[in-house]
Formats: sequence, structure tokens, C-alpha cells
Amino acid sequence: MPTVVLMDVSLSMTRPVSLDGSEEFQRKNLAVHGLNMLFEHMASNYRLEFTTLMAFSSLWELLVPFTRDYNALQEALSNLEDYDKTCIESALHGVSNVVQQEWGSACPCQVVLVTDGSLGIGKGSLRHSLLTLKQRGDDKKFPLPFPFPTKLFIMCIANAEELQMTDAMDNLEELLRISGGDGQIFTMEGPLCMKSVQALFGRLIDHAYSPFHAVLHCGNLSSDVQVFPRPEPIVVDEEVEPMPRTVSTDLEIVGFIEIADISSPPVISRHLVLPIAVNKEVDEVGTGTTDELEEEPSASQMAGKSPNFCVLLHGTWVRFLKKSNLMMSLFEPGAEPLPWLGKISHLGPISEAAENPYGEDDSKSPFPVQPPVKRSYAQNVTVWIKASGLQTDVQKILRNARKLPDKTQTFYKELNRLRKAALAFGFWELLKVVADLLERECTLLPDSAHPDAAFQLSHAAQQLKLASTGDSQHSAFDHNIVPMHTDFSNTEK
Repeated sequence: MPTVVLMDVSLSMTRPVSLDGSEEFQRKNLAVHGLNMLFEHMASNYRLEFTTLMAFSSLWELLVPFTRDYNALQEALSNLEDYDKTCIESALHGVSNVVQQEWGSACPCQVVLVTDGSLGIGKGSLRHSLLTLKQRGDDKKFPLPFPFPTKLFIMCIANAEELQMTDAMDNLEELLRISGGDGQIFTMEGPLCMKSVQALFGRLIDHAYSPFHAVLHCGNLSSDVQVFPRPEPIVVDEEVEPMPRTVSTDLEIVGFIEIADISSPPVISRHLVLPIAVNKEVDEVGTGTTDELEEEPSASQMAGKSPNFCVLLHGTWVRFLKKSNLMMSLFEPGAEPLPWLGKISHLGPISEAAENPYGEDDSKSPFPVQPPVKRSYAQNVTVWIKASGLQTDVQKILRNARKLPDKTQTFYKELNRLRKAALAFGFWELLKVVADLLERECTLLPDSAHPDAAFQLSHAAQQLKLASTGDSQHSAFDHNIVPMHTDFSNTEK
């Protein structure tokens, strides 16, 4: 998960901070000290993650593009210059541009905004930006929420009491809410000093950058591994009492399956699994990138060592997977996350099968698993790929509406088919529009029309309007609108 560090270099960051009667430091110096601490931690524990450094005041500047070179990031921090007033909105536009150019809009990203909590003044200030959110055209939209998944962490080089003396904290909380709420605001505790800023960034590291260590088991072999990025807990919405599901620190390889059988499954997230070596010599290459794994530990280094799964994994990567990695994909919790594989609990070794499911010459595959009941593909499934298809279905309903009551059953059959499709797609507006059309047809009925026609059209329109409200009683997918019983009823046989 890439990280964007957004550093405030406005004049307010140059305000002095007295440290126990010694020389004066600026808030910017405290911020730089905290970021150096973060970069040192990432260099040791998150070496495979990409990080970029941006600075902002009224404008923004990309200081270091996405890189794994934390020395370059720290060097750029030591050369920061001071500029003018704070404009967070402009900086967030810059973040959006930089991330999308490098990663597109599908890659999740973490944004670390380092500021003193000053909102800026006048037009361009955060206060002004938030007050004018609803008064903007499409060409001047606020950059949040970002078009890519984001966690926003706001690091304030100020304590909570200072921020609450003004409306700074309220505005920062609103900024976090607009971003999606998936993040946190961190403030300094106690006096502004080096110790406090270390504690501040320490809380960020514990929350978002703590390494995920686990043990990977394969048969009788096991190895300490680190997973990148850290797997996040997920909550299953369908549960009565949703509880966060977390990944165990005991990872077990229970079997192997052909890549072609897995295909391209829908995943929650993907992670890189790297072995952590048990001796110093292997550790120097065991946690690096695949390009850094070229140099294998010598036989003398491993002589007399007990068998270690890390050595097997390391040797496998070096010899066979020069440009690949051991990846872990997380699926939705449940018995059948990939329907074509069947129930996960039913998978087992080939040796336990009555006959080889792949055939003697690997000419066949047991997947996809066939359902116990063969589905009929003759079912009339409604699909609207083009506007013309939707228009045809609506016109069919109107044609039958004009032939009521002779076509009552056909009218309601087509009406329910469209209703179910609209509910399945979440197309609530369609139900309201068709209801309006039916009411219009009712007003256009000629004097010679059968009295039952007006009753049926009004009844159908009312039922569609109720379904369009989303009310659980009337918008149930399995519910069907039935003809209204009248003294004039004369339905087709």
C-alpha cells in the first residue's frame, strides 16, 4: 500500500518552540524529526512499500516521487524551504494527481498529512473550502473523497487544547469525514518537544505501520514470515452481530491447486509474504526484494544448521521465481468464497479420491464444480445492455396496458419482470417513471374503454410507487404485483 507524505511548509510551521531553555526549534523541526523516525521504521520493516514526499503551502510540490529509497526521502526533508500561507485543498488536488498518475484509481493508498493545524486565511483556507462545498460546479469539485481507496492520517504538531481553542479541530474532523472516515487525527500530548513528537509518530506507527509477523507452515516445515501490507480486519455485513474478522498469525499451506482452476477470483486484498531468516547471513537477503535475492547463502553458512523452511522458500524464489513473489490473496469469509471450487472444506488431496480427478494424463479438470441441480438456461433473465432493450420492455408493458382487461395476465407478467429487474439493479427511478407512465395511460383511456382498465392501471402504478420507496414490505424481490379484484374483472384464460 503506497504512502504519500504531505508536509506543511507554510510560515506557521516556522513558529518557535522552546525546548527546556535550550535553543529554539521550529514546529517544522519537530515534524522533520517525527518523519525521520517514520522513514527509519519503514526502511527496516516496510522496505517493499513505495513512499513519496510532497510539500505544500499555497501551492504544492513533488519533492521525491514514489520510491523505496528512504535515504532520498530523509535527504529531501533536510532541505525543506519555507513558503507562504496554508492551502490544504490545493495540496489534496496534488495528491490525487500524483497517485493516479502512478497507480491509477484502484490501488489503495495511505496519506500522512503533517501540519500544525493552522487552516490558512481567506480564500483557499480549509475553513473557506469546507463552507463552499455545496456551492461548486463540476469543474471546481473538492478533491475529497479521492477516486482511489484512501486512509488519511492527520499528524498535528500541536496539542488538542491548542486546536480546540479555535475551530481547527472541528474542520480537521470534517475533512476526515469527507475523506471517507477511514483514518485518524493524531495530536501531541503534553508540551511541544522532541519526546512528544516521538510519541506522536510512535502512535501512527503502531496504528498503521506495525509489521505483521506470522508463521507459515507447510507439512512438517515452518518459517517466520512477514506479510506486506498488513492485512486489515473486515466486517461481514450479513451477520446478525457483525464482528471484525482478522487474519491468524498461523498461516498454513494445506494444499496446491492449478492456477488455471483458480482463474482470476474476486479478492478483498493481496499481500506479499516474505520469509524472515533465522541467521544473520540469510536475513541480509531474506527480507529484500527479488532483485536483492540473487546472492544465495553459501553452503558453509548453512552447514550445521537445522532444516529451515526459510531456506527452501529463499532457494525457490532465487532459482525459479526471479521476478515473482509468494502472494497471499484474501477472500470473503464463508464456506464458498469461489463458487466454482465448491465448498473449501470439501477440497482434499488427490490421493484420497477414488480416481484421479485430473485424469491419468492431466487431460481434464474437476473444476468448475457442477451444482447438484442443473440450472435451465432457458430462463427469461432480464438484461439491459443498451437503452433500446429497456425501451422495448417498457413499450411492451404499455401495449398490454392499452389492451386491458383482455391482456391483464400478460400485463402483470411483464410488469413484474421489469419490477424484479429494476430492484435487482437498484434502479428505483425506473419504477417511479413507469408508474407515472401508467397514470398517464389511465388519463388517456377513451370513453369506450372497459371500466376495469382504469382500476388496474391505477393499482399497478400505486404498487410501483410503493416499491420505488425502498420500503421492505413493498420492495421485496420475491413479491409479485397481483391484479386488483374488481366486479368488472375479466382476465384472459
